[in-house]
Amino acid sequence: MMRSVAGISNIRWWGRVLALVLTGLLVQVAARPAVAQAPKPTTVKAGLALHGMLPDKAAWRNYKARFITEQGRVVDTANDRISHSEGQGYGMLLAVAADDRVAFERIWAWTRANLLVRDDQLAAWRWEPARRPAVADMNNATDGDLLIAWALTEAGEVWPEGGYRIAARRISVEIGRKLILLGTINGSLLLPGMAGFSADDRPDGPVLNLSYYVFPAFQRLPLVAPEFDWAELARAGLRLIDKARFSTARLPSDWVTLKDGVPQPAQGFPAEFSYNALRVPLYLAWAGFDQPRHHVDYLNLWRSADRRVVALVELTGGTVSTRLSEPGYLALPALSACASSGMPFPRHLMSPQGSENYYPATLHLLALVAARMRYPSCLQN
Repeated sequence: MMRSVAGISNIRWWGRVLALVLTGLLVQVAARPAVAQAPKPTTVKAGLALHGMLPDKAAWRNYKARFITEQGRVVDTANDRISHSEGQGYGMLLAVAADDRVAFERIWAWTRANLLVRDDQLAAWRWEPARRPAVADMNNATDGDLLIAWALTEAGEVWPEGGYRIAARRISVEIGRKLILLGTINGSLLLPGMAGFSADDRPDGPVLNLSYYVFPAFQRLPLVAPEFDWAELARAGLRLIDKARFSTARLPSDWVTLKDGVPQPAQGFPAEFSYNALRVPLYLAWAGFDQPRHHVDYLNLWRSADRRVVALVELTGGTVSTRLSEPGYLALPALSACASSGMPFPRHLMSPQGSENYYPATLHLLALVAARMRYPSCLQN
């Protein structure tokens, strides 16, 4: 049917009006400033299996002979020969990495009998051979619980008939229920222990220890306790480490308060980057967090000091407080340099056989395991 001339004119007129309106809208949109997009959450990399990542049998035999008793107690030789949940967890992890089930079961059996003595699934943190009872403090240490749960998870993947996965889940669920604070302005927080660190326990609480954020464990615990958001806990921990850069050294203190939401050195503890916090770059590298920004401040400190020592820092003045000369500590800057720039491990650190104490010897083996898992090219001769 033919349209009338008047109808066609009206259509053309309305068409011009619509075109003008659309043009004006496009101009307004183009003139608006771009809206800043929120930064994407840090990607938490997938976890890697631990089994077989310590192929140096001689180094493992030396470690067992010096630090692990026939009963399965891991001995802290520089600390009155005590044992603690951290050491038992490290020993179990290294046993899985060395494919030594006999040693693993021995360490786990001693841990069950002597540290899992609370009324929950967490471990008492300290066992003293010179005291009776040997466990005088029933508080837990969350890093020890994480290490034990992680080691049991890895063992359950390799030796599934041992009941290790069930034990790993029990401990992991207890950590998730009792030690992770949700919904804070800093995201999920990890309390260092059941007692003494929350806002109810301390005027400057919550108080955290950033070296208790065992990032590679967070990547594997979803295998046994998937109902907890371990990835978000890792992201929140990374954000806190980025913020907790104190003094001119830009390093975290061992103990950090979040009373006002902003990290500060905690009251009642030395404001030091010390024996605890030096593990932070170890766990970062082990979890695959290898961007230079994750390691630069630690490397700046350790490169500025004598290359034969690892320096600790008093953060009030930013000065070196202690120089650690036992060779195992040197594996930490070696791992950070490997992770962030691909630098090969020094040859003299490749096969530890020294007579150093428990802590540096343990850190040495852990750094080598982390490098083999994440950065094997750094260990090629």
